[in-house]
Amino acid sequence: MSLLTVGSVAFDALETPFGKTDKIIGGAATYITLAASYFTQQNNLVAVVGGDFPQDMIGLLEEHGVDTKGLEIVQDGKTFFWSGKYHEDMNTRDTLITELNVMEHFDPIIPNSYQGTEYLMLGNTVPATQKLVIERLAKRPKLIMLDTMNLWMNIALDDLKSVLKLVDLLTINDEEARLLSGEYSLRKAAKKIMAMGPKTLIIKKGEHGALLFQDDRIFFAPALPLEEVFDPTGAGDSFAGGFIGYLAATDDISFENMKRAIIYGSAMASFCVEKFGTERLVNLSKEEINARVQEFVKLASFEIQ
Repeated sequence: MSLLTVGSVAFDALETPFGKTDKIIGGAATYITLAASYFTQQNNLVAVVGGDFPQDMIGLLEEHGVDTKGLEIVQDGKTFFWSGKYHEDMNTRDTLITELNVMEHFDPIIPNSYQGTEYLMLGNTVPATQKLVIERLAKRPKLIMLDTMNLWMNIALDDLKSVLKLVDLLTINDEEARLLSGEYSLRKAAKKIMAMGPKTLIIKKGEHGALLFQDDRIFFAPALPLEEVFDPTGAGDSFAGGFIGYLAATDDISFENMKRAIIYGSAMASFCVEKFGTERLVNLSKEEINARVQEFVKLASFEIQ
């Protein structure tokens, strides 16, 4: 089934305890589409970049089967740029530079060939823009998944609540879930957030795994203990891409299949953090992904007599 991802394609400059990079390819939509490319064949992208964005970077996406017809290139503009430095614990970071550039006036245009998409992934961006995407689709997708962040909860809460009423699934981290709901207990937080619109909620807990909520059902997926984490940037987006990519490939949005999708999403996130930027995501094999998924299965599998 077809997947449409709308979000940022960007440049990142990163510094972690393991080293630093100059400008490399980044952005939520980049990680999402690359991770999803290992599962779904119809992988469409709507984003905007400036004339400074290298053609070979676009070629990299296309080599992974990403349809870039919806990637707008503003020739006299500059691509969105973010620079950050991670602390020793790798869970916290400082934003050094944010340059919105062409993203500041991002007007998502949906190509006619993308109309009728069955799965929609709204990467983290301005809530009003996310709502605009939904309104511009002639037919409601089978599943609409949305990612957001604490910034929008602080400066655009009304717009965020408006778009939450239109989506099926929300993915946020534990800090954001507490901020949005006003509840410390994640179980109470989930109930409040699902009452805002999304029937399904994923709460990511970083190195401590992820929780899936739907009605009164809860599923917990552990995170894989890795020997080294080089760069957490894009892990959440890689998770989202693996998750919705698997759902689109299997065309099954039951709770049971979402449990499987969370494991595949977690596997993609675990690959992402092993190298800087998208480096690890662009060189995976099906065998590596299947082996990593089995590691997750073994991590949480046990019998009680």
